[in-house]
Amino acid sequence: MTESSHELVPTSLAIAAMRDSGYRNTAYAIAELIDNAIQAQASSVELLCYERQQYVQHRTRRNIHKIAVLDDGIGMSPDVLSTALQFGNGQYLTDRSGIGRFGMGLPSSSISQCRLVEVWTWQDGPESAIYSYIDLTLVEAQQQSTVPTPTLKAIPQEWRDIGQSFHATGTLVVWSDLDRCPWKTGNTIIRNSEFLVGRMYRRFIETGRTSIRLVSFTNDPIIELNQDKFAEVNDPLYLMVPSSTPAPYGEDAMFRPDGDAWEIETQISYRDQIFPVKARFAIAREDARNKRNAGNTRYGRHAKRNVGISLVRAERELELDVSLVIQHDTRERWWGVEVEFPPALDEIFGVTNNKQAALHFTEVGLMLDDILSEAESIPQLKEDMAEDEDPRGPLVEVVHLIHKRLNSLRSMIKVQTKGSDTRRRYDVDSPEVHGTDATRTRQARGHQGSSDADEALPADERTLMLTQELVDTGLSEEQASELAAHTVGQDLKFAFTDADLEGRIFFSVKSVAGEILIKLNINHPAYRHLVEVLEDDPDRNLEKEELLDRLTRANRGLRLLLMAWARFEDEAYPDSKKRDIQDLRHDWGIVAADFLRNDE
Repeated sequence: MTESSHELVPTSLAIAAMRDSGYRNTAYAIAELIDNAIQAQASSVELLCYERQQYVQHRTRRNIHKIAVLDDGIGMSPDVLSTALQFGNGQYLTDRSGIGRFGMGLPSSSISQCRLVEVWTWQDGPESAIYSYIDLTLVEAQQQSTVPTPTLKAIPQEWRDIGQSFHATGTLVVWSDLDRCPWKTGNTIIRNSEFLVGRMYRRFIETGRTSIRLVSFTNDPIIELNQDKFAEVNDPLYLMVPSSTPAPYGEDAMFRPDGDAWEIETQISYRDQIFPVKARFAIAREDARNKRNAGNTRYGRHAKRNVGISLVRAERELELDVSLVIQHDTRERWWGVEVEFPPALDEIFGVTNNKQAALHFTEVGLMLDDILSEAESIPQLKEDMAEDEDPRGPLVEVVHLIHKRLNSLRSMIKVQTKGSDTRRRYDVDSPEVHGTDATRTRQARGHQGSSDADEALPADERTLMLTQELVDTGLSEEQASELAAHTVGQDLKFAFTDADLEGRIFFSVKSVAGEILIKLNINHPAYRHLVEVLEDDPDRNLEKEELLDRLTRANRGLRLLLMAWARFEDEAYPDSKKRDIQDLRHDWGIVAADFLRNDE
């Protein structure tokens, strides 16, 4: 048999596969180059977008010609440059202390966007720059199979003219022949990159360790096409200031930490060592929510783009994970969660080699309900997964903790939302007004309630007592004070508030300072089907079709609620208990008739 020599993986096929390495868009690919710059201790990084005139369809227009990333990091020696341009190689492969490690960033991110990547790097002034490259045209023609030996080569003048970070040491990476960049102008690239870059590197920008300049320019002559701008902090927890958040929250935090225990540290044991994992929780401030249709404001739309759990590795964000997000709920934008973990836990979290995701974290989040329904307890589940050598096991407790805290945040946001919508309460035709009139009529007939005696207390004392009770339900001091003052000042008998009530009751009734306070349990299914479904969503205007859908759902919810009562009566035992329930239904029906008749 004749022996033949075949490549295990033909170079052209390998390169084609690497070009599809999973970068979500050009901005994520650019982020890999910024990673390298920060790993090289750069204090200044520049994204430079070079446009030039082209004649397209009988007219002249400017299109992106080249993209470059310039930094003032420590630069590279010839050996390090050669290594950096190899796929799967690099100087940080065993380093678990910084952003890099996988040895794929420079070559894989570059060829995902372009056919020619060129690198100049220097350690003794830019005049001493050495140069090497990857040219896919040559690779496909089998004319380049190795990294060209770095040689001295002058940096092209257009980059020297526009760049501001040509210091004693540094690196310039240039992408040409941009056949996979979806954005055709420099301004578009910058606009789509600055939001992501500001979020990914917010820690470095906020502390002043790294500045990131964003420039679009043309070269005939050199003209900057955008005002000189720098990436601003984009914090999905909305606690860092100043930031890119639109007014009035660019200089003032839009969210607040969720209580004194807003940061929780757990520990994961891995390879005989203990590593910390920190989870941080934030919630929108009341003043950000008390504007009607707050979600349609510029800052509300900004928050919509930051929905998810921010996974932070080595101070750099991997992604906003949405595995625990309720996709159809517009209020998800009003909480923020950040999970920080060290690179030593990459295998536990399932970090991809392009640093765009933590797959194991996402998988546990998506499967959490199924996992918990089948498990006897979290510790038992962790033990079972350890026996199966499932690397995701240590994440179950972390994700479960976040899930529980998220539910608490959602409850607070629901209460906050309703507390901010006072327009209906103050309407002269509100249910509270009609309910008060009906109560006065019944009082005149001799029907007295346990709350009536406290109506004689001084108004300021009653207001203070009611305010405190409302604060305890979750309203802010300002919201509670305003509602209490209005209720007592207008001599109303009733006040409604939404509350996170324990147990399975739909609502609770409490006499407070001569008032009857009705707390609606936001966790009860009846709340979703009857209360929430009939109230305007504060974050958007409703279309006719959705209004009709809500009415249909409310009708269904009411009928199911009545059927639940009917079955409750039917199951009552013994007969004496059933008669008591029937009498209760009869007496409540009389009072209900008085209230509804008064509203006709």
